Amino acid sequence: MATNSGAPREPFHLRMLFNDARYRARTVQVIAFCILVLATAWLVENTIRNLAALGKDFSFGFLWSKAGYDIAPHAIDYSSTSTHARAALVGLLNTLIVAVTACVTATFLGVLAGVLRLSDNWIVARLMTVYVECFRNIPALLWIIVVAAVMSEAMPTPNAFRGENPAASMLFWDSIAVTNRGIYLPVPDFSRSLGQAPGALGSFDLNYAVVLLVVILSMLAHQRLLKHAQQVQSATGERPATWWKSLCVLIVPVVVLLYAIGFHLDYPALKGLNFTGGLQLRNSFIALWMGLSVYTGAFIAENVRSGILAISRGQTEAAHALRLSSGRTMRLVILPQALRIIVPPLISQYLNITKNTSLGLAVGYMDLRSTLGGITINQTGRELEGMLMMMLIYVAISLTISGAMNIYNNRVKLKER
Repeated sequence: MATNSGAPREPFHLRMLFNDARYRARTVQVIAFCILVLATAWLVENTIRNLAALGKDFSFGFLWSKAGYDIAPHAIDYSSTSTHARAALVGLLNTLIVAVTACVTATFLGVLAGVLRLSDNWIVARLMTVYVECFRNIPALLWIIVVAAVMSEAMPTPNAFRGENPAASMLFWDSIAVTNRGIYLPVPDFSRSLGQAPGALGSFDLNYAVVLLVVILSMLAHQRLLKHAQQVQSATGERPATWWKSLCVLIVPVVVLLYAIGFHLDYPALKGLNFTGGLQLRNSFIALWMGLSVYTGAFIAENVRSGILAISRGQTEAAHALRLSSGRTMRLVILPQALRIIVPPLISQYLNITKNTSLGLAVGYMDLRSTLGGITINQTGRELEGMLMMMLIYVAISLTISGAMNIYNNRVKLKER
């Protein structure tokens, strides 16, 4: 018969919460959580009491009152008669637009500068070193103001494009105009409209929605085509030709649809004292976009350079032994491995770009900080509510970016067996 030779288990006592390692960690966590809850409750209660002493209450009802100010640019329908909530939404969209465009541009500049800084060409490597050291050691706000000053003072006025012998001319076959009021670009337009559809953010053009839907379906069909080709290759050892099928799947449906709805470009044209038509990129947007791009691109360049240097030189030598060129070696061998090192710090740079969009206040860009955190607060006197909402929105955006980049990081990291 088996007997239990172990020592009898000691009955639970309160002192074990601190003396026993099995309970100590959880006890400290519970105490810390309780202290945090009590501190938060005291802070909220003290804030409400002080607001009451000033004749104020804590309410978000101001969001549904009339804003009374204009916002330019605005990606959705908006007028001065819209609510402060609508104004905050317009500012949020402006923040996201400049953040996304700056992230894309900064990544391109950073990867290019990081790779070229390791070039064997002495002049190219030194030029990239000058770029990195100059741009990352000067505050982003100064670069934003510099770009705004250049656009406002050095670019020609719209009147300079007028006359038989104009002092300035449009670029790319008279399709783009660079002026001191901004850059005017051609935009897609359609001769046949499929109508407007109501949405949560306002009405939207069904033409763009249908084009986007066809593009997505074409990409999904292309993925299935490549998957089928991979299955055939695994089964027979021979990969069927897919290039002409890929062209048909990706291009033909989109081209047919664009022709059916009368796709064309709406070009800017000088009428009166300014350009009309097309898309205007205001100086405030250009300054914020370019300033954040060149500033953050310098930091990304260092991340890229360190990630490449962390890859063993044997990888490059093996690729060259297989007669791969330096460009193909970097693109196919080195960079895919370096991404595992580059992506984690890249997340921080994307977060910095998103938060630094609030610097647009210096050049008049109407982002979330200028709308909800600026004019709305000044008009309503709801400083606490406005700042609290703005902080929560920035936290939500940052957590979303971190989550998306962490998902990508998990996909490219090494898988251990």
